[in-house]
Amino acid sequence: MDTLWTFIVERRHQLLTDSYLHVSAVVQSVLLGAVVAVALGVLVYRSPLGSSLATAAASIILTVPSFALLGLLIPLLGLGVAPTITAMVLYALLPILRNTIVGLATIDPAVSDAARGIGMNRLRVLTGVELPLAWPSILTGIRISTQMLMGILAIAAYAKGPGLGNLIFTGLSRLGTPNAVPQALTGTVLIIVLALLLDGVLMLVGRLTTSKGIRD
Repeated sequence: MDTLWTFIVERRHQLLTDSYLHVSAVVQSVLLGAVVAVALGVLVYRSPLGSSLATAAASIILTVPSFALLGLLIPLLGLGVAPTITAMVLYALLPILRNTIVGLATIDPAVSDAARGIGMNRLRVLTGVELPLAWPSILTGIRISTQMLMGILAIAAYAKGPGLGNLIFTGLSRLGTPNAVPQALTGTVLIIVLALLLDGVLMLVGRLTTSKGIRD
């Protein structure tokens, strides 16, 4: 325990930097994934075939092991941030896409008809009525993707990606040395703590951005 505490104190600046890079990479990946997934969901949610094909494609991506996907991307994009963010965006798609389709498809058609009846065009109905009503479902998908990517990013250290995964990989590669276990354990615990904190932030965002009538 003393060794663990000593390691944390001595490496606190590096731990803060790695933690920031980890969260930053996850947030950027989720935001990019959300833009793609929501746009795709809006395009296909009215078509059962289109919805099925889009969901199936995203599901196939999610079944590819992280090491394998990174291994395929490294020859194309090299090492570092590019293959890491690309892989994470691809992994983020399915939960957000599925929840976007479900959220939009379950809106009562009478609500959309009423909005059009007061003179709103298709774009205004989508942005002013349908997406806000589907937002709680979309946010749930974003939360799932965020938690998933917090763990996947640790594996991206294989591709020299940013974040706490490098700490874990370095610790595991040095098993038998005094700092090996504290290094791997610290990286693992920090990822768990940061994942919980980030989920708490998203829950707060949900409360602040969801109308009281929908929440109740």
